[in-house]
Amino acid sequence: MELPPRWTQFRLHPAGEAYSQSPHRFNVVSAGRRSGKTERGKRKTVIRAMEAATNWEPRYFLAAPTRDQAHRIFWDDLKALVPKQFLSRRPSESNLMVSLINGAEIWVVGMDKPERIEGQPWDGGILDELANMKPTAWIQNVRPALSDRNGWCDLIGVPEGRNHYYEIDRAAKALMAAEGPKSEWGSYTWFSSDILTPAEIEAAKRDLDELTYQQEYEGSFISFEGRAYYVFDERIHCKPLKYDPKQALALCFDFNVEPGVCAIAQEQTLPNGLEGTGIIGEVHIPRNSNTPAVCRKIIQDWGSHLGKVVCYGDATGGATGTAKVSGSDWDLVKAELKPVFGERLAFRVKAANPRERSRINAVNSRLKSASGEVRLMVDPIKAPRVVKDFEGVQLLKGGSGEIDKKSTPMLTHISDAIGYYVDYCFPVVSETMHKIQLAGL
Repeated sequence: MELPPRWTQFRLHPAGEAYSQSPHRFNVVSAGRRSGKTERGKRKTVIRAMEAATNWEPRYFLAAPTRDQAHRIFWDDLKALVPKQFLSRRPSESNLMVSLINGAEIWVVGMDKPERIEGQPWDGGILDELANMKPTAWIQNVRPALSDRNGWCDLIGVPEGRNHYYEIDRAAKALMAAEGPKSEWGSYTWFSSDILTPAEIEAAKRDLDELTYQQEYEGSFISFEGRAYYVFDERIHCKPLKYDPKQALALCFDFNVEPGVCAIAQEQTLPNGLEGTGIIGEVHIPRNSNTPAVCRKIIQDWGSHLGKVVCYGDATGGATGTAKVSGSDWDLVKAELKPVFGERLAFRVKAANPRERSRINAVNSRLKSASGEVRLMVDPIKAPRVVKDFEGVQLLKGGSGEIDKKSTPMLTHISDAIGYYVDYCFPVVSETMHKIQLAGL
């Protein structure tokens, strides 16, 4: 049978080939981004479905943390990988399901509600980005659904600290080492640099801090302990910075009552000669603050600014702060600042907040990339609380990179505000990371 054009030739790679030919029922694949692990999982599932010959109608799944993610990662490729002569009918766009002439079905599934996988038995499937799924999804929902038919499953993704994915991988490695090819579990990993072009790897090192690079491009289970902003060094990052009244000003909000905060940032040529982010001011009201009070302080200090003023920050709109009694904090910001800045005022706020770890990674990568580039500096005289946050915010001990907000409640807020801005403008995982060219594919 002639395969569709989507079946391009893989670049031969020992670890990837070992995974594709794995004898194990369950496989953990913690490889770097864009290294071909998901592509191999897609092809394995399609081949297994096409070759299935059973007394029942075999069912397979391709799953991601949400239905939208699953649709984006799998659906178009699934339709392109299955030969048209092997389809029993047109793919179901509503159910995200492909039916084959041998009775097999391949479903694209979102795991935001893991119970979706229950109810009917499965013959096998792929869980992609497992680290971002609910910790109980595998053991409570997916694993039991494979028991009736002795189904297989590959647990694929990039690590997110040492969470449930790390524990599963560690157990798989131990079983594989003890039992060899007969083990029910296998574990495979390889670097993005084995697959991607050298130019792309160098670009990634310029964009990411060292630990984030190791996690994202080397598939390493990094232990995030101690300081959240571990790359921040006062000797390197604290310098007198310029302010240009005609260039865009970024107002970075995190809505709280104690303290009320806003960080003031401006993109500029930094003292090290690189283009980057300068934190040139701050608002910090320690007690009994609210959003209008923060805005009035902004107007007092920056009301004469001539250029554009762009607001970034907490997408929830201060649900635990002023919003409890006064409506959306973003509405309050607009009400206070619009009369001063007029049409020069703009808002850049995501529909939902980024994951905390993603926000921290973005800030650390801006502070210092794996290649040593510093693209975020703080004026210590004009923004001393930002310096204190970068030096003092801690991560939860034993967590997966979450901030410890209880031990230092007066910290975290102004660095959170900066994180919303950096994640919006300079995210670690951007659309471009999903479209870069793989060498040899």
